[in-house]
Amino acid sequence: MEERFPEIELILALDSMDEAIRLFGAFDENLQILEAETGASIHVSADGISFKGMENEAQLAYRVTEKLLYMIRRNEQIDRGRIRYAVELAKEGNADLIEDLCDDVIAFTFRGRRVKSKTLGQKRYVDAMKHHTVTFGIGPAGTGKTYLAVAMAVLAYKNKEVEKIILTRPAVEAGEKLGFLPGDLQTKVDPYLRPLYDALYDFLGPESFKLLSERGTIEVAPLAYMRGRTLNDAYIILDEAQNCTIEQMKMFLTRFGEGSHVVVTGDITQIDLPRDKKSGLIHAIDVLENTEGISIIRLSAKDVVRHEMVQRIILAYENFDKKHRRSDNKEND
Repeated sequence: MEERFPEIELILALDSMDEAIRLFGAFDENLQILEAETGASIHVSADGISFKGMENEAQLAYRVTEKLLYMIRRNEQIDRGRIRYAVELAKEGNADLIEDLCDDVIAFTFRGRRVKSKTLGQKRYVDAMKHHTVTFGIGPAGTGKTYLAVAMAVLAYKNKEVEKIILTRPAVEAGEKLGFLPGDLQTKVDPYLRPLYDALYDFLGPESFKLLSERGTIEVAPLAYMRGRTLNDAYIILDEAQNCTIEQMKMFLTRFGEGSHVVVTGDITQIDLPRDKKSGLIHAIDVLENTEGISIIRLSAKDVVRHEMVQRIILAYENFDKKHRRSDNKEND
């Protein structure tokens, strides 16, 4: 029999009505989401914010709102995705970790915007990059794998921990042939490297990026350019690593030398290699899982920080794949 809780009312004081406006959004959009996610009835008055409902519902809504107000007072932006994530953490008994995420400033962009971990998965990823020589960041689109890796690379350079930054990607066509495109090799591979350029522009600004590139301090190049090199005192990022072959991955992971840090990012659900080629990223995870000095961080749909529809799409694909795997297993039994 389902346990029933008595109905209660809790009141949370506000410093000003402006806080309620910022919290609940235009036309109380955020309030409606908070009510739907917690089950409590929420009202705002001169006395503060009132939470009515079953004891567990009212307490959940109170706890989450308390943390959301903390974020607002720290000049954090509140949106639907952050509300839902805060509710998830509170249900797991981890509401206090919301404050840790707010206080965890990783870096500043060229225009002074603070960059922080927005989810626990991102925080684990950043901590791994701080404390391990080699870090694998594996997860779906929108989880900040590349952006956070570039942030850590720029931070390491500014702190004089490394002398150069090297960013690379395999130039694998997603249903198109590079050979038919106009221009030289650099022109053809630049679109594959564009996300890396964009992240670097964000942290360094166009002028600094151009200057450091001309000096050779920053290098953005296809993976094929890494062969035969030994890279010392460098922060090296391999992006879209799911499109590496086994041979390419082994070649890359044996390039770095003394004083270097390596970050490998990829999404194993978006492999563009031919069907007869196994992803070097999947193979590397199997081989290196328990190797000292290497951290493998798996991000999930919960860590998506793009539009909330991206999270829903990823979950829909995951559920579809699980359903079909179960069907295939039944047919094979």
